[in-house]
Amino acid sequence: MKKVMIFGVFDGLHGAHKAVLKEAKAFGDYLIVAVAQDHMVEHLKGYRVKVNLSERIKHIKQEDAVDEVIIGDKELGTWEVIKEHKPAVIAIGHDQNILQENLEANFDKLGYQPEMKLLKEHEANKDQG
Repeated sequence: MKKVMIFGVFDGLHGAHKAVLKEAKAFGDYLIVAVAQDHMVEHLKGYRVKVNLSERIKHIKQEDAVDEVIIGDKELGTWEVIKEHKPAVIAIGHDQNILQENLEANFDKLGYQPEMKLLKEHEANKDQG
């Protein structure tokens, strides 16, 4: 089984999120979605989420492409969720260059090198469904 992992906030699930999840799932057999914790969103993005973590997880779990939803790391740069689940592929959103750079710089911490796949940009309104 080829596991794929994707990271995100998913603050108000919309069409672009759904399209990204489907695209990520196509890179493997089993899609794991790591949903960022509220305090991490505030730290990384500088704003408070509109939808709390438990609600965001509930909405993601309802998506057909998603096989498992997990809570993202509670501490920046530990990569615990990757170490635990060992995905073969990590799907990187079009706007997640910092995540990609940090991951690539820390492959030694993981003990292996997952394949990185860049996702296309999707428009929220155009892709809603």
